[in-house]
Amino acid sequence: MLDNDPEKKKLMRDVVIDQIYNAATTDRNIVFISADFGAQSLDKFRNELPDQFIHAGISEQNMVDLSSGLSISGKQVFLYAMAPFITARCYEQIKCSLSAMNLPVTLIGVGVGLGYDHSTLTHFTPEDIACMRALNGIEILSPSDQKSAEVIAANAVTNPAFRYLRLERNAHDQIYNDEFINCLDTGFYEISRGDRVAIVSYGALLHKVIAARDELKKAGLEVGVIDLYRVKRINVHKLFEHLSSYKSLLTVEEHILDGGFGGAVLEALADNGLQMKVRRLGLSDGFTVVNGDRDQLHKFYGVDTGDIISAVMELEKN
Repeated sequence: MLDNDPEKKKLMRDVVIDQIYNAATTDRNIVFISADFGAQSLDKFRNELPDQFIHAGISEQNMVDLSSGLSISGKQVFLYAMAPFITARCYEQIKCSLSAMNLPVTLIGVGVGLGYDHSTLTHFTPEDIACMRALNGIEILSPSDQKSAEVIAANAVTNPAFRYLRLERNAHDQIYNDEFINCLDTGFYEISRGDRVAIVSYGALLHKVIAARDELKKAGLEVGVIDLYRVKRINVHKLFEHLSSYKSLLTVEEHILDGGFGGAVLEALADNGLQMKVRRLGLSDGFTVVNGDRDQLHKFYGVDTGDIISAVMELEKN
């Protein structure tokens, strides 16, 4: 039974930081570096483990270079900042100081996609997956609720690697209980099995995919839903097995289509010979920058629940 009591919902950032903090209390090699950002969970880390917490200020490029040196010296480093600033702003430093040496540093970006809705383009990340998945050796993970974020964070602590962890800004309804831990090896979780159409998504939009699935079920259509939370390092063979029985595939992302999530899925499957009808929903090249809340933006960019339903209906007809 899922518990979606609003009083019990926690932000992904707090769940993840708490996991790292708990490990750091017994492992002095863990170092947490934060950009100019506030949170109660950060205050606890700063106050109780001051020798393992570094506040870098508005200096993401320097933060990455600092993490490189600490990692080389044997520290397990976690970097934390708003998603656009820990990716695009310091891309060269990530490429040269982390990727080139395959250092096991975890980058944590909060407010992915259109999460900072009213802040518009400066705080959007419609390109972070495309940019980050081009980096050599990186793993990209995008949880959809607090339980998946908790499990992914715990695994990041116990298995250091060069990775980018994409966190939602706001709390979302719970999708998982303890079953999520069983999919760490595969990198995806099959939420429901369908007949002819499978939808593959991740993060915040996974919730709208599930809502669309429920509406389609009322119309007599059983749609498969897969949470492909590991966006890079896709377990191609396992995913191929799960999708091979479907006639059509729909990918849904809060990201520009060029080089994004849907492209990553199709590249992986094409290399293994999977042939099926495919539709991708996401932001198109040349999209207009507008202001509005996240639901309004989803409708404007054509990735809302109704758009998902329409796309499935089209795939069912053709």
